[in-house]
Formats: sequence, C-alpha cells, structure tokens
Amino acid sequence: MHALAFNCTLTPSPDASSTELLNGQVLEALAGYGITGEQIRVVDHDVKPGVLDDMGNGDAWPALRQKVLDADILVFGTPTWMGHMSSIAQRVLERLDNELSVTDDAGRQILAGKVAVTVVVGNEDGAHGITADLYQALVDAGYTVPSQGGVYWNGEAMKTTDYKDLEETPEQVASTTATLARNAAHLARLLKESPYPPPPPSE
Repeated sequence: MHALAFNCTLTPSPDASSTELLNGQVLEALAGYGITGEQIRVVDHDVKPGVLDDMGNGDAWPALRQKVLDADILVFGTPTWMGHMSSIAQRVLERLDNELSVTDDAGRQILAGKVAVTVVVGNEDGAHGITADLYQALVDAGYTVPSQGGVYWNGEAMKTTDYKDLEETPEQVASTTATLARNAAHLARLLKESPYPPPPPSE
C-alpha cells in the first residue's frame, strides 16, 4: 500500500518547512505498517486555479492527480495562516472538487475506498477549524477519515517558534501521530479487502 503526502506550505524548496517535518513523521509512522510513502511540496509545481482535472497551459495537476489516484492514503498537510489553511491547500481542495462527479467502473465515487488524514502546524490558533474544514472537503471528495485521523501542533500565539524549530517532538504530537498511523493503516487495509458497495442499478 502507498501513501501520498501533500505539503501545502507557502515556502518553496529547498527552504525548511514545518509541514514537511510533521508530514514526514506521519509517513515514517505509516512505514511501520508496511506502507510506502512519498511527499510532494505543492508550491514547487504549477498547479493552476480551477476545478477541472486539467486546466491546460502547463498545468501540473494532471500528474499530481494521477498520484492521488494511485495512492491508498492521502496525508494532507497545511500550515496555518491568519487562522486558516494556506491558499495552496485551498487550491488543492478546489482541484479535488472535480472528483466528486468522477466514478469508477462500478459506479462508485473514484476516491471512495481511499483514506485521508490531516496534518496542521502553526504558531497561532486555527488548527481545529482547519481540521474540520479538511475533513468536510476530503469526505465530500470520497475519502474516508479514520478515528483520530488528524494531528496538529500549535505554537504560542504571536511568537516566532515553528514546529521545525523544536528541539524534540512533543510527546502528545508523537502519540497522536502514532495513533493516526495505526488507525489509517488499519482502515486502508479494510477498505482494500472489502470495498464500498456500488450503487444499485438504475430502474
């Protein structure tokens, strides 16, 4: 099984990214259950605004979309800006909006049977609201979110310390990450073995 992690930081490579760090810790935890992983920093790719699977003019989304379709688990990571998810994260959700109407050969939503988990970092409040918004959007797109399927870190408000600046991972974050990975791996395997039923034939 394979996990794809989207890092929706506003910071281009090669600069350090707190979202990348926590995403990577989630992927490492999933690896303990035999799940391979890949992380993509979306800002490094020319993802056009829009809600189609291909917006043309060099749009990078079609290649990223194929990775989405090939992955069993999506790790969706975003920093917090002004109490909300990043603009990059919002753009990815807008591109995933196209999948609401795409079905597989059995008539199921194309992303049904795949698992999504969330990662949120920031030195300001907003993680709970962002997580709720991500859950809503990802479930609408067809994903299933496991129990305790989100991990976050909030630094002290109006300070400059970021997650990547910490000397060690806080115990609560590490514990939540471990639970998230365990539940996500379990759910992904269940859905692989027993997919959602297709809709009944239309009369």
